[in-house]
Amino acid sequence: VVVPAANILQPLIDACGAILKFWHAVLGDFPGSWGVAIILMTFTVRLAILPLTFKGILAMQRLQRLQPEIKRIQERYKDDRQRMQEEMLRFYREQRVNPLGSCLPLLLQIPFFIALFYLLRSDEFRAEIRGNESFLFIPDLSEKLTDHPWVLALMIALYIGTQLGASAVTAVSADPAQKRIMYALPLVFAVFIVNFEAGLILYWVTTNVWTVGQQLLVRKLFPPPVPAATGVQVGAGAGSGASAPPPPPRARRKRRRQR
Repeated sequence: VVVPAANILQPLIDACGAILKFWHAVLGDFPGSWGVAIILMTFTVRLAILPLTFKGILAMQRLQRLQPEIKRIQERYKDDRQRMQEEMLRFYREQRVNPLGSCLPLLLQIPFFIALFYLLRSDEFRAEIRGNESFLFIPDLSEKLTDHPWVLALMIALYIGTQLGASAVTAVSADPAQKRIMYALPLVFAVFIVNFEAGLILYWVTTNVWTVGQQLLVRKLFPPPVPAATGVQVGAGAGSGASAPPPPPRARRKRRRQR
């Protein structure tokens, strides 16, 4: 199973390797330069998908604005799951909103993560960094940290801390159930990253730091939208809003009788 996956992602693996070599050539061969190259490669990847990231953020804000009407539909058809799904799909289509649009930036990061996973395990990369495989307190970027318990513990602590920070700034407007999931995921993934190469953990920590900075910037550029009032007219299009209430009746003025 591993070999076909590597073959499918081989162009992306080669691209990641080329980006790493580019940054290493720019930096020069000093102690820890390959670790800095991994960090700069992470920034390069996140910059490349930045337009799609902002598009996903706008899609997420659009969904937040429509939440009152979405909850109304869910409450109305809570006893008929199939009818609820049909009405929800119809509502999304008529409002011209894609509920999966906000997930696209996250999905785009997964292939790069897998490509770097294969790259760090390749014999070519190990030979390339031989003699300069350390970075700060990490003894070898291409090896697991299981033989260095205190380094592994520190990297896991960095991962959990940065992941919780990224979850905190991302889940500001999420519902309580989504917040609980986002805060629990770092603890779940911590069990798996024990067997990752050190360079891959460094990539993950770096992308978490980028996410924190990006979300803080987004909150300034794109303030959270005001939820639309219930009663959004289905089929009115993406720019439709709640129907305006009728104006209050004007008080009748009593005519003074002229004597």
